[in-house]
Amino acid sequence: QVQLVESGGGLVQAGASLRLSCAASGRTDRSSTMGWFRQAPGKEREIVAAIDWSPTTYYADSVKGRFTISRDFAKNTVYLQMNSLKSEDTAVYYCAADEASKPISALIRGGVDYWGKGTLVTVSS
Repeated sequence: QVQLVESGGGLVQAGASLRLSCAASGRTDRSSTMGWFRQAPGKEREIVAAIDWSPTTYYADSVKGRFTISRDFAKNTVYLQMNSLKSEDTAVYYCAADEASKPISALIRGGVDYWGKGTLVTVSS
């Protein structure tokens, strides 16, 4: 089992920046893909960004050029740097991870093995 704990959410104004962190513990593996999803009120959960071991990254079109995902293997932590935040970025952000050696495409498509409990990001306009 893998445990994921997010931190870094909060209330910011439009145009500001935030950095989310997700610390993984338990049976972690550097070959596991990790990523971030979000769920806004009344909407379905959607992929935001993902990163595998190589590291190959993926971004949803809505965040390209504004968000950056990164990973510290030594700390078993994945980060999401969010710049130029917009009101439409308001959501609960969830950290996600897959079992070892699964392709990044699996997590992107929602085939997530482990979820964090989420951290709320609120962007005021």
